[in-house]
Amino acid sequence: MALKDINGINIEVALKANGYVIVDNLIPDEMMPRLKAATERVVDRARKGEWHHCRTVGKQFPPWTEEDNVDVWGVQFMMHPELQEAVFMEWYGSEPLLAAVQQLLDCSREQLQFELFNLLINPRDNDFDLTWHRDAVTAECPEDEEREKLKIPHYGTQWNTALYEDDCLYVVPNSHRRVRTAEERDITINDPKSHNMPGQIRVNLKPGQTVFYDNNILHRAAYFKSKKRHTLHACMGTTEGGDHRANNIFQHGLGWLDTDDFRATLVESLKVPYENTLAMSKATGLSAKPIHG
Repeated sequence: MALKDINGINIEVALKANGYVIVDNLIPDEMMPRLKAATERVVDRARKGEWHHCRTVGKQFPPWTEEDNVDVWGVQFMMHPELQEAVFMEWYGSEPLLAAVQQLLDCSREQLQFELFNLLINPRDNDFDLTWHRDAVTAECPEDEEREKLKIPHYGTQWNTALYEDDCLYVVPNSHRRVRTAEERDITINDPKSHNMPGQIRVNLKPGQTVFYDNNILHRAAYFKSKKRHTLHACMGTTEGGDHRANNIFQHGLGWLDTDDFRATLVESLKVPYENTLAMSKATGLSAKPIHG
């Protein structure tokens, strides 16, 4: 059955129309308990300070530094060879997931590009709100510039896959292809953690569900220490992306990708996407070192 027939909807059309789409069954049944066990180990290491590649409470965007690692809302680099959790690579390269991404990007398997895979978690000590934002357009961006930036294709997709019930993400449907209204602009600049954005909806995911979303949709997230969250957060691109995709992913610092230790862990289905990413790095002149900091 084609993925576009799941839930009776065409997921590519739904994503383009609404800016997000929820898809079921992208984690094989036998893999779910292994992913949960692996995330438990990873979160334990992060909270003990044994894994320093973390997103820290109080800071929304990279770079995050080891010195900041007090309370965390995300864990970086699930496929890092030093993490030694092979199930994450196995899932990122699994057939159901690759098929969904390929359909959403309308590309061949040979055009897929290996990118980011992180973990979003509940903080241990403090609740934490992210601001309303678009990933590729700053809040202060003038309207004419915003309009032009929204015309730029992404050449990629990103998603959240919930291992436990997840209602942390808020989006404004259909906001990904238009400039902000005057009220939206005011909120994103002057009250960016507002709980009263016009038209907002809360995305409710059941365990095993995935939400794919356009990174230009107006969105934010709320992290609560009292509610367990282990959500797989990842993206893939296509070889057409060039500088656009390179800027998006290399700001996180991916020097460990171009190592023999990492190459030894690659599953067969990801070898071509991986080579595509290295080729992008070479062609754009952007290295896998962090762009900032």
